[in-house]
Amino acid sequence: MLRHWPRILITFVPVVLMLVYVGATTRRPMIDGLDLAIYDWRLRLTLPERFDPRIVIVDIDDTSLQAVGQWPWSREKLARMTTELMERQQAAVLGFDMVFAEEDRSSGLAALRELAKGPLRDQPSLQAELDRLAPSLDNDGGFARAMQGHRVALGFYLTQSDAPLTKGRLPPPVLPPTALPAGVGIYTTHWNGFGGNVETLANAAAGAGFINAVISARSDGLLRAAPLLAYYEGAEGQNGYYESLSLAMFRLAAGYDTLSPVLANAPGNMAPPVEALMLRKPNAPPMRVPLSLRTSLLVPFIGTGGAQAGNFRYIPAVDVLSGALPPGELKDKIVLMGTTAPGLQDLRATPVSASFPGVEVHANVISALLDRRFIIVPDYVPGYEVVVLALVGVMLAVGLSLLPALQATLFFGAVGAAVVGLNTWLFKAHGLMLPMGSALILMVVAFVLNIGWGYFVESSKRRGLAKLFGTYVPPQLVEKMLEEPERYSMRAESKELTALFCDLRGFTRLSEGLAPLELQGFLNDIFSRLTEIISWHGGTVDKYMGDSVMAFWGAPVDNPQHASHAVRAALEMKASMEALCDSNRASGLPEVSVGIGLNTGLMSVGDMGSALRRSYTVIGDAVNLASRLEGVSSVYGVAIVASEATASAASEYAWQELDLVCVKGRQQAVTIFTPLGLRDKLQPVDAEMLERWRAILSGYRAQQAAQVKPLLDDLLAQDAKKVLYRLYAERLASMTSHPFDPEWDGATRFESK
Repeated sequence: MLRHWPRILITFVPVVLMLVYVGATTRRPMIDGLDLAIYDWRLRLTLPERFDPRIVIVDIDDTSLQAVGQWPWSREKLARMTTELMERQQAAVLGFDMVFAEEDRSSGLAALRELAKGPLRDQPSLQAELDRLAPSLDNDGGFARAMQGHRVALGFYLTQSDAPLTKGRLPPPVLPPTALPAGVGIYTTHWNGFGGNVETLANAAAGAGFINAVISARSDGLLRAAPLLAYYEGAEGQNGYYESLSLAMFRLAAGYDTLSPVLANAPGNMAPPVEALMLRKPNAPPMRVPLSLRTSLLVPFIGTGGAQAGNFRYIPAVDVLSGALPPGELKDKIVLMGTTAPGLQDLRATPVSASFPGVEVHANVISALLDRRFIIVPDYVPGYEVVVLALVGVMLAVGLSLLPALQATLFFGAVGAAVVGLNTWLFKAHGLMLPMGSALILMVVAFVLNIGWGYFVESSKRRGLAKLFGTYVPPQLVEKMLEEPERYSMRAESKELTALFCDLRGFTRLSEGLAPLELQGFLNDIFSRLTEIISWHGGTVDKYMGDSVMAFWGAPVDNPQHASHAVRAALEMKASMEALCDSNRASGLPEVSVGIGLNTGLMSVGDMGSALRRSYTVIGDAVNLASRLEGVSSVYGVAIVASEATASAASEYAWQELDLVCVKGRQQAVTIFTPLGLRDKLQPVDAEMLERWRAILSGYRAQQAAQVKPLLDDLLAQDAKKVLYRLYAERLASMTSHPFDPEWDGATRFESK
């Protein structure tokens, strides 16, 4: 994490900015717009699309208008429909999603009364006849009589204007002006005018409620919430809080005769919000109705709306008027009378449909109240949003910065799925409307910034690193280096490394017998084999020099086991060349072998050379020693010669000591060895051979040729062709013809490379 702190920090920038923004800003057009879009999408995705048989809509549709005539119909027809629904059909509650603000003059009674008071006032029999016929010609009175004794609710609407307009009569408010603290504008919508029903009808109805569909001027025009309370303050009627038609109908159906607001706690001097309405009735527990958005109820739509959706039963009004329904078919149903005819303009744009019948909005609200199925905006929304932003920010800052591109993208998708899944589950299972737009915006911005930083800053470092080291270092090491590109550069440094020099023996003779193209192909094949082995074991190819290759282990990538890996690579190179010789021998091609020198020690490694040409290489006395050891390998008849430092560092291998030598250019003698294989896989016969060989070398250096010659003779008897044994046999023979030399240190000195 410390290595990636710039990338983590750049990811935290949008996190901090978003936290400050959501904490200090009340109007957030982009975030709120996204939250509304998510809410709409989620609402459509989780629509139950079920049928509610408890609620019936009597529809003044086009068919009814064509059969009965244009709207408005006479109150006599409405009275007949009311009687049919409440008495013959035995409906529980009837609600009119319409307003009867003017008297019905269609019977002509008003005109006859004017004549009786005017030109025909001298006809007393006319006035008497009018008094006798008045009850049958008074359509408003007949409609009122049809409503009396039944649970019928009428609609009215509220208005707001500079010059308040009033018409008809308002019912009494359900709550007085003092029911909520001062500052009514923060709790409900505020109105100063109304359009009520004529007094005769208003007095006869068991209840009434406003039918306003309130849509904020700053919103996108979709109806998402239905207000349950509204405040009226004007010169006419009583000031106070009024209920909606859907709430009034529900209270009539369920018997809740009183309601009261529930205020939430608020910090400081802030006005406490209304979090719920408490409905009460005798001998029953109260019902809590959670509110949001200024005493409104988010409408939990159960379908896409309209008669074709099948969420509620639609009955054409003409069927009710004509008595086409069997008696009692609507028994105990909640009946709403409204219109879906486009010409009557009672269609709303909602999240689930662009033309949703207004009367069905009331039906959805009543259905939700009956089921106690609510969409709630809890009071802890600000805290939830901050917590989600902080958690998402921390996860993305760390995860995106530490993971590779593909894994980071998958991690980003997983975090996004978790945020969306949690939010959707809380909405579906618990009806909680919680913000998600700010978290999604934060995620996208953080992802773009993080990936952009990774591509333009870190990737440029990685591309440069790959360009620098790609030709020297095996691909697997380049991949490892790319994980931490800042750790690697061409800058020279002193490190303990293991160097390897490999020379082809017999190459001069081979080059004389092959054509140039054949020689090129043959040499390329050999170098490819050797390079693959070096790369496979984590070595860095330094250079090719004619028929030689140079490599080293431990740089640029640190490798504590550099000596062991170099020895393993040398053994495989030897085995590969032996296999190639067997193949060439069978094909009649020239045979080649290798001589390998290994040394471990302190070396300078880095980008070295001139202004015209540079390379990543190692230099130093330890490197020169590795080269010299390769040169003496043929003297001892072995393919691999390693220094004592390498043998000590690769102690898991069994080593046969070759000699104590002073190579050209060095005064200090070094002990040299050749590897026989892994120590734990050494055969007993080889272990016995090594014990004898140590005794032979000890006697040789003590100039006790006669004592150790029998031991060497035994080894020669087992392997007479071994160059090492024959070399020491010659040395012991020479030693016997020379007197004891007390100045001799046992080292062999080489004057040539």
